[in-house]
Amino acid sequence: MRTREFIAVVLATFVLILLGDGVVASVVLGPRGAAGNYNWNTIAFGWAFAVASAGLIVGADNNPAITLANAVRGAVPWRKVVPTFIGTFLGGFLGALAVFLVYRDGLVSAGMPNIWTSGAGAIYDSGHAAAGAYSLLTASIAEFFGTLVLMWAVLAVSDRKNAVLAKGGPFVVGGVILAIGLCLGGPSGYSLNPARDLAPRMFGFLAGSKGLFDGWYWLVPPVLVPCVACIAAVFTYDAFLNSEKSPAEDRVVEAGLQRS
Repeated sequence: MRTREFIAVVLATFVLILLGDGVVASVVLGPRGAAGNYNWNTIAFGWAFAVASAGLIVGADNNPAITLANAVRGAVPWRKVVPTFIGTFLGGFLGALAVFLVYRDGLVSAGMPNIWTSGAGAIYDSGHAAAGAYSLLTASIAEFFGTLVLMWAVLAVSDRKNAVLAKGGPFVVGGVILAIGLCLGGPSGYSLNPARDLAPRMFGFLAGSKGLFDGWYWLVPPVLVPCVACIAAVFTYDAFLNSEKSPAEDRVVEAGLQRS
């Protein structure tokens, strides 16, 4: 991977986390307007536009699970996987640092609350918080289906049958992120991206937020499940939804033509 391409990956993830964790900080630390102005909908819309903005401004990979799945699919060379992973985690860490600098006074005054990571949501009963939270299994299932839909959307934008969507791809994917957040985000906080969760989690730990690495939750739903879901998505998309041959099949055909 060339230096310019690596920097683009860093910057794309930096913008994603700067805006995404920034909206979480706005909600957690309190609204500037009247009570009720900031809520889950604010977070969902903020993250959707964070994804769209990163795609529009930089347009580089910022999700290592998608990069890994595209390598399995044959659309990305394997030699780019490790540098992309490193770039996304570096960008995510720097984005979290920038959010800390923007909201430092509020974070310190509030005792450094966790604004960095996704996590199991509380269970509600008739509008009142009940004891307990969604289980690791349930959160993993939510992450799987949310990431599956995200990867299908990413693949659909690049599909020839949807060429009309190509120029508006960042906003299409941002809209899908919004739908995932509003419809499937409750049990896990919809990480959908290992770098979106783990890199800011590392910074949050260093900054003094508590409990970020307790148990195994930090590893499974936000990190491992998106990787599995993206790989499952490329196989199902190519099998049932793709209007063209898969990239791997195209290379086999091209190799046969060259030998003949």
